[in-house]
Amino acid sequence: MPKANVFNMAGEKTGEIELSEAVFGIEPNKSVLHDSVKNHLANLRQGTQSALTKGEVSFTTKKPWRQKGTGRARAGYAGSPVWTHGGVAFAPKPRDYSYTLNKKVKRLAMKSALSAKAADEDIIVIDGLKMDEIKTKTFAEFLKKIGSEGKALVVTENVEENVVKSARNISGVETTTATILSPYMILNTGKFIVDKAALQKIEEVFA
Repeated sequence: MPKANVFNMAGEKTGEIELSEAVFGIEPNKSVLHDSVKNHLANLRQGTQSALTKGEVSFTTKKPWRQKGTGRARAGYAGSPVWTHGGVAFAPKPRDYSYTLNKKVKRLAMKSALSAKAADEDIIVIDGLKMDEIKTKTFAEFLKKIGSEGKALVVTENVEENVVKSARNISGVETTTATILSPYMILNTGKFIVDKAALQKIEEVFA
């Protein structure tokens, strides 16, 4: 059964906790993880790119020169895609790139991501992840004490404003809640730092 170290807010190790085998102990499905990450990135796309077709560029419709006898290539329109500043053939237009994955795939992707973190021993559990005040320096020192000095995802049970504001200026550190998690967020980080209460909620939902 996978395990994780438990720390308090003083940065002291207080013990170990057994993680749910059903959530943190499965064989990660790489194909499903790939599909999940691709879906996440596609859903982030704004789809606002746009270019003008040859029917939309502002050019005179007069034929540049006569059809025959000049020795030059035939040309009918100055806004042709083959001309400089002409329109774009098959020009991109605003569109929606988002699509959905079915629930079983989403669930498997989440458990695969969590299991991958557990296998790499990158999960750190905090007993009572709270801050009494907004202090970036204090939170940075706390992360250093628990062995997290790079990219990290900090997960709390509910929105902890002091934690969010203390962490937001630390490079590579992101914060979220147990109900707003995605495989992409989990994989795109180093340490997975989770509050004990948030861990229980995650296990309840995905077990």
